[in-house]
Amino acid sequence: MGQALAIQIEAKGLKVYSALEHRSERTRTLARTVGLTDLGAIARLITKCDVVLSIINPGAALDFAHEVADALRATGSHTLIVDCNAIAPDTVREIAGVIEGAGGRFLDAGIIGPPPRGEAKTKLFVSGPGAADLEQLAGPQLIVHVISDRIGDASALKMCYGALNKGTQALWLEVLIAAQRLGVGGLLDQQLRQSQADLYEWALSQFPTLPPKAFRWAPEMLEISKTLATAGVTPQVFQG
Repeated sequence: MGQALAIQIEAKGLKVYSALEHRSERTRTLARTVGLTDLGAIARLITKCDVVLSIINPGAALDFAHEVADALRATGSHTLIVDCNAIAPDTVREIAGVIEGAGGRFLDAGIIGPPPRGEAKTKLFVSGPGAADLEQLAGPQLIVHVISDRIGDASALKMCYGALNKGTQALWLEVLIAAQRLGVGGLLDQQLRQSQADLYEWALSQFPTLPPKAFRWAPEMLEISKTLATAGVTPQVFQG
């Protein structure tokens, strides 16, 4: 996702940099593929850039925020940090406190949709004071929606959407595996094709794409669970 967004942002005439120190070889390769300039350390990134978008595994979002905060203090920078990760509103508010406490500015963002490649479009929902500043990133395939001036609203939307989209896929897969192991997989297949054909075909089409995403989806499910608990809804469905 980060690579695809970088392409869209550069198409607006803006310069995009990355900080690949301690990042995986896959991430480095993707960055090189689109010609991103690697500044190495986070401290160099935040002093060079006006805006930093955090798009990483949600399980690493808070640790990354602390790393950014250390760099903000060390450099005296007041860079705008935008957390675009799939995390709970409470988590993003905690991150906001970390960043703002170190002198940085902060916005909450949630990405909904596939990477903006080909004809695909991605929506970036943003909330927080001054969220309209990110509208300058908008383009034909990157749609920026400002929700409100409250940190947490963008993440709340992302969590609810992810619960229905990714949670549904996980439920379909779990139940179909159970049916196979119980010896009724064929019969369930027949019934679903008769009564839920469109939804069933959609679920089947998603399964091949799941394995490479699982390491990111697992912590996202826990963030969804945290979100639901805060809303007074049982968190157990997404706890695995």
